[in-house]
Amino acid sequence: MNGGAASAVAGDPGLAALWRDGLRAAALLAVDPAGLGGVALRACPGPVREAWLEEWRALVGDAPVRRVPLHITESRLLGGLDLAATLRAGLPVTERGLLADCDGGFAVLAMGERASRSTVAHLATALDRGELTLAREGIHGEVQARIALVALDEGQDDSEVLSPVLRDRLAFQLDLTPLSIRDLDEPPFDAADVAEAQAMLGAVSVPEDAVRALVATAMALGVAGVRACQFAVAAARAGAALAGRHEVDERDLDLAARLVLSPRATQIPAPPEEPEAPEETPPEEPDSDEDSKGEDDDPPEPPDLDQPLEDRVLEAAAAAIPEALLASLEANTVQRSRGGAGGRSGVQQRSKLRGRPMGTLPGDPRHGARLSLIDTLRAAAPWQPLRRASDAAEGRTDGPGVIVQKDDFRVTRFRERTESTIIFVVDASGSAALHRLAEAKGAVELLLNDCYVRRDQVALIAFRGEGAEMLLPPTRSLVRAKRNLSALPGGGGTPLAAAIDAAASLAEHIQRRGGTPSVVFLTDARANITREGKAGRQQAFEEALASAGQLRVLDVRSMVIDTSPRPHPNAEALARSLAGRYLPLPHADARALRDTVEAVGA
Repeated sequence: MNGGAASAVAGDPGLAALWRDGLRAAALLAVDPAGLGGVALRACPGPVREAWLEEWRALVGDAPVRRVPLHITESRLLGGLDLAATLRAGLPVTERGLLADCDGGFAVLAMGERASRSTVAHLATALDRGELTLAREGIHGEVQARIALVALDEGQDDSEVLSPVLRDRLAFQLDLTPLSIRDLDEPPFDAADVAEAQAMLGAVSVPEDAVRALVATAMALGVAGVRACQFAVAAARAGAALAGRHEVDERDLDLAARLVLSPRATQIPAPPEEPEAPEETPPEEPDSDEDSKGEDDDPPEPPDLDQPLEDRVLEAAAAAIPEALLASLEANTVQRSRGGAGGRSGVQQRSKLRGRPMGTLPGDPRHGARLSLIDTLRAAAPWQPLRRASDAAEGRTDGPGVIVQKDDFRVTRFRERTESTIIFVVDASGSAALHRLAEAKGAVELLLNDCYVRRDQVALIAFRGEGAEMLLPPTRSLVRAKRNLSALPGGGGTPLAAAIDAAASLAEHIQRRGGTPSVVFLTDARANITREGKAGRQQAFEEALASAGQLRVLDVRSMVIDTSPRPHPNAEALARSLAGRYLPLPHADARALRDTVEAVGA
C-alpha cells in the first residue's frame, strides 16, 4: 500500500466500499485533472483524511501541489509587487502568486467552507480559464494557472458547506465523515497505473449511446447544468484508461454515474413504466407428484439483457445516492447552502475600526479610519525612482528612505455584523379584538419563535385606547415576550399615529446604538384616535400616514400585516407610505406568515 493506510479489520462493508470509491476518485483525478477539475473532500482532520491525501499525493507523482491557507491575501494568491525587493532595488519587482506556482498541478484549499468570496472567485476563474488577469499595483499581464483543486471541507453541519461556486466546478464530491481507520483498505491503483492511463487517455473513445445514457441519468436525478455531464464523460474516459480499455463501456459509465452524478442528485428518479403483461393461460395440472416437487420455489430471474443502457446506468447511480441525501430527497427537504450560517445575529455593514477586513481603499487615517501600512508602502513603492529624481533636481538629497505622499495612504475597510431587532407593533384596539386579535397573537408567537432561532432581538409595542405602550424592550428572552403578549388585553380606540411614532423612536434609538431595526405592524389600520387623544377617523388616518413617512425617512424595513376579516385599503395605503410589504393575514392560518416576515429582517 502506497499511503500506509491500514487494511480493513472488521469494518462495515458499505463503509469499505465508500473508501474504495474515494480512492477511485483520487485515481481518476490524477489521470485527468484538467477534465475533472478536482474534488470536494468533506472530512474532519484525522487519520482518514490524511490517509486519502497521502494516497492521492502518491498517485499524482511529480505534479506541483500547493496548499492555499484560509486567510491567504490576494497578493500572495495572485502575485503582484514584491514590497521588500522593490524597496531594496528602488524599482518595481514582481513576485509570483501561489496559483502560478501550482500551474499544471494541484491546489489544496484548507478549510474551504470558510474561504472568503474573493478567494473563491479567483479559484473559480482559474478552474474555468486556466489563467488569471493580473492588473494591480501597476502590474498588468496574464498569469498561467492551469490547476485542479482539492477543497477540504471541515464543516460540522449543513450550515457549513463549501461554496456552490466551487462545488459546481469540481467533478467529485466525497464525504468521508462516516469512515474510521478500520474501514480503510488497500488502494486499487498505484502511480504506475496512473502513468499508463495518462498515456492512453487520448486514445479512449466514448460511444454516442454512452453519452446519451449519462445525460438521461443526469436528467432523471435532477442534476442541472452541462458541467456535471461533462465531468461524467471525463470520468468514464479516465476509468476506461485505468482499466486499459480503448472504448468506454457500461462499467465505466456505472463508475462515472456513481461518483459524479449520484452526489448531485436533487430528486429520486421515477420508476420506469412497466409494459402491460400479456394474459397468461392457466398452466396444465401435473400428471404426477414428481412433477409438483418444487413448484412453489421460484427460480431466480435472469438478468435483463434487453434493458436499455440508460436504465442500467440510472439504476447504478440511484443505488449509490448517499443515505443522508436519499433521506432528504424522500422528505422533500433538500436544502442547498451559499456557505453561510443558518442563524444570524444581524446584517452586515461596513465599518471603519472593527469587523472582518474586506480590503483597503485610499483615505485619510486622521478621519477615524485604520491605516494599512503595508498597502500604503505598496502604493508608494512604484513611484520611488520618480520622486527621488524630483527631489534630486530640487537639491534635496537627505529625504526619507521611502517617500510617501498623501495619495499613497491606504485605510482598511471592515465589515461587521450588526445586531438585528424586529419591533412588533400589535393593534389591540376594539376593532382588532373584535376581528382577529387572537389570530394576530398566534402569528406573533410563531414569528417570535423564528426570531429566537435566528438570534434576533425582539421588541413588542401594543396600542389601544389613547396611546401606545412598549410592553417589551429589545430582548432575546422568548419567555418574556410570550408572557407579555398573552397578557395583552383588547378594546378601545385605535391610536395608529402614536404607535408608528413609538416604533420610529425605538428604531432610531436602535440605529444610534449600531443595530439594524425592522418593524412589523399587525393592524387593520382603521385609525380613529388622533395624537391629541381625540376621536376622528379622517384626521387620525392622515396623521398615521404622516408618521409613516417619517419612519420611512429612517430607512427602516417594514411590513404591514392586515388583520381585517378581508383586506382593507387603509392597511395597504399604510404599507405604501412606509415603502414596506403588505400581507393580508390568512384566515385561521398564522403559520403562513413565517416565511414572508423573514424578508423584513433579512
